[in-house]
Amino acid sequence: MVTLADVARHAGVSASTVSYVLSGKRTISEETRRRVEHAVAELGYHPNARARALAARRSHIVALVVPLRSDVYVPIMMQIAISVTIAARQHGYDVLLITNDEGPEGVRRVALSGLADGVILMDVELDDKRIPVLRELGTQAALIGLPDDRAGLSCVDHDFAAAGAMCADHLADLGHREIAFIGYGTGTYQRHAGYAERTLAGFRKRAEERGLRFVHRPCEGTYESTAGTLARILSDRPGTTGFVVQNEGAIGPLLSLLRTSGRTVPEDASVVALCPEMLAEQYAPSLTAVTGPAQELGRVAVEHVMKRITAAGRGQRPDDELVLLSPVLTVRESTGPAPERDPET
Repeated sequence: MVTLADVARHAGVSASTVSYVLSGKRTISEETRRRVEHAVAELGYHPNARARALAARRSHIVALVVPLRSDVYVPIMMQIAISVTIAARQHGYDVLLITNDEGPEGVRRVALSGLADGVILMDVELDDKRIPVLRELGTQAALIGLPDDRAGLSCVDHDFAAAGAMCADHLADLGHREIAFIGYGTGTYQRHAGYAERTLAGFRKRAEERGLRFVHRPCEGTYESTAGTLARILSDRPGTTGFVVQNEGAIGPLLSLLRTSGRTVPEDASVVALCPEMLAEQYAPSLTAVTGPAQELGRVAVEHVMKRITAAGRGQRPDDELVLLSPVLTVRESTGPAPERDPET
């Protein structure tokens, strides 16, 4: 079956241009229009009648773009997805799940299909390439995440900068002066994942303000990579007594490796994790952790996209919104006063 994307490639234009030519919603140059019409005729393209009908009225469907990455902590993603589904049903909407592996073209495909009245994006990067597509097509969208440029967008996220600062303050208040921040793998930082970069920035700023000596080390989260990361930290900074971990996969290996190296938690080394409560409570010792309400992210995102859909339906410009959810630090068994002397190495 010939698709709109096939027509776009044949005509040498974007899929959105083909859509505008077929719908007549925007003025297109005569030359471009002729190229598109020639491609339509030559390929025998027939626009989907159902999609056209849906574009003319509400479908009562919201598309949720969920991450499909090996470094994503699946339980949290599922909590958010379930929360979105429950909140959407309260508005009489169903949820269409799509994965982000298609990138901008996947968002374009869903937006042009007319199957969804709005889109909710998860796993937002600081310079997310999907956002220009939303702006280009005028798609009503809410973001679970905070890009650098949020003009014209509605966003909800945890206040990750505050979470990072909270970790630095807690360890500084306990007297720790040398701290290691063990983060996600290098790929997470290379793609500028907002949650990782904002946490690190908040931690770094507060650590500098508190006069802490710190080092950041990415980690892939396997036992072997955590062992290598810890070995390098202790080799470079043998006086390290505080650890901040933003990597669910690295938490268990780190606790085990500290124990086998002769460092008792929390007497010799304190560990603060950025992770869900259910994860923090399953370890021995239980983890002091900074957490945020994952379910609230989904609920607020749905409220945002519903407001935008309603405003657009009335011919009004939707308001931009930003909600940052405050993190909570819960002190458990993994943190204590800094030791009077550095642990033996």
